[in-house]
Amino acid sequence: MTDYLDKGNAVDIIYLDFSKAFDTVPHGELLVKLEKMGMNMKVVRWIRNWLKGRLQRVVLKGELSGWKEVTSGVPQGSVLGPILFNLFITDLGTKSGNVLIKFADDTKLGGIANTEKDRDTIQEDLNHLVNWSNRNRMKYNSEKCKVMHLGINNKNFGYMLGAHQLEATEEEKDLGVLVDSRMTMSRQCDTAVKKANAILGCIRRGISCKDKEVLVPLYKALVRPHLEYCVQFWCPMFKKDEFKLEQVQRRATRMIRGMEKLPYERRLKELGLFSLAKRRLRGDMLALYKYIRGVNVREGEELFKF
Repeated sequence: MTDYLDKGNAVDIIYLDFSKAFDTVPHGELLVKLEKMGMNMKVVRWIRNWLKGRLQRVVLKGELSGWKEVTSGVPQGSVLGPILFNLFITDLGTKSGNVLIKFADDTKLGGIANTEKDRDTIQEDLNHLVNWSNRNRMKYNSEKCKVMHLGINNKNFGYMLGAHQLEATEEEKDLGVLVDSRMTMSRQCDTAVKKANAILGCIRRGISCKDKEVLVPLYKALVRPHLEYCVQFWCPMFKKDEFKLEQVQRRATRMIRGMEKLPYERRLKELGLFSLAKRRLRGDMLALYKYIRGVNVREGEELFKF
């Protein structure tokens, strides 16, 4: 998507949301798909026995309903649950002419939207996804499905999810990262800083010991991950955002006994830390090194040319 934008195209991304995805996978259709994939029949029978025989009932105002057999859904909290769900949706979007990205029950459909013809292609792919959901007894939550228009010259085309007109959105949570239509990532930086500062405040109020042996491990384990989660995607574009992120680490290092009056670079050296900007650069260099050495070749070829 970002590659399309870099080339000056308008891009539309449709965020799709299955209604109660893991609870509505029909057991019958799932087992048929596993057989068609050529899975060993002993494994298929084992999965069938694992799924069947589960019962449920409802409690309402102290009254109990009768027991009813569960005929849909993959058990959540298990290792097999997400695996079976991914196998069930393997054939989702096989006819798509645009980009379809699937991660468990999070699905995104996107593509170039410069002309009416481009718009019709995306709508056709969307219709295929709706037809798939109807055939497989999986329903989309139409209220949570949104379209995001990216690009300066985007014409903001409308799209239909079945009989429902998709609502346009300016920002959307995408696997824990807040993506906005301007793709500046400033909102994500603000969100990350807010979460990190909240936890840092809890540490300040709740931990009486201010020694580095206590606070540095707490900072690394509880605060810094919020500033670096998936940062390869939302690395700050502007100096102001970079400063906001770094300011959290500045506050954290000032909390340590004996470090209050030292310059920031000196504090980092004393504590054996790097600035967040250097850590991001180091991560990029590691990724490039792995590509040059023959690791992650496919991903590298999308980013670099020798």
